[in-house]
Amino acid sequence: MFRHRSLQKELLDRDDIPPADLFQNLRELDFINRWLGGYDISFAALKLVLQKGRSYTLVDIGCGGGDTLKRIAQWNGKAGFTLDLYGVDLKPDCITYAEKNLQDTGVTLVCDDYRNTYRHLKHVDIIHACLFCHHLTNDDLQELVQFALSNRAILVINDLERNPLAHYSIKWLTGLFSKSYLVKNDAPLSVLRGFKKKEWLEILQRSGATRFTVRNKWAFRHEVIVYGNAD
Repeated sequence: MFRHRSLQKELLDRDDIPPADLFQNLRELDFINRWLGGYDISFAALKLVLQKGRSYTLVDIGCGGGDTLKRIAQWNGKAGFTLDLYGVDLKPDCITYAEKNLQDTGVTLVCDDYRNTYRHLKHVDIIHACLFCHHLTNDDLQELVQFALSNRAILVINDLERNPLAHYSIKWLTGLFSKSYLVKNDAPLSVLRGFKKKEWLEILQRSGATRFTVRNKWAFRHEVIVYGNAD
């Protein structure tokens, strides 16, 4: 079952999740991401693409409860880049949670499909996706890459490697410690919906990207940067 990406949808992708259950899921995902060092992958990637003395508009797509944006804002408090941060998510309940979570951070939130980003913003320098891409099909991912390329935005992706050890470890850990049925179901499934490096390379090449990097990162993650036509 690790040879190909799973096509099974996660419970989180449903539209009828009770808000209390969704919020519990978001709190636990933030803990897991911090505990496994997942946010550090995004910080390292941003250090590669950001330059001092320039201002950037960064949009985190599929921003969920806003925890990634919150961590980026905290990290940048020390890193010292000039960043305007935005979050886009399709779920109104996620935006409701994120509005409270991101109070006093200066982050602007938009409830919409990421493909409508430019209805809300005239210009975006960096499109960031953390644990969003494994929810998409390969065709959807090709569309995402082409979306970034056509809008001259740098695409930064932080997502899961499909790996047996990662799958069984997270299944065991969430089975023992999670209080969220969403996390217990979706955490191991999300690994099965994750990627092999060669799959990323195939997706990027089919998308027409020519300037990109794909790196394996701890713990069982990939850092993908697509430079496209951006400077």
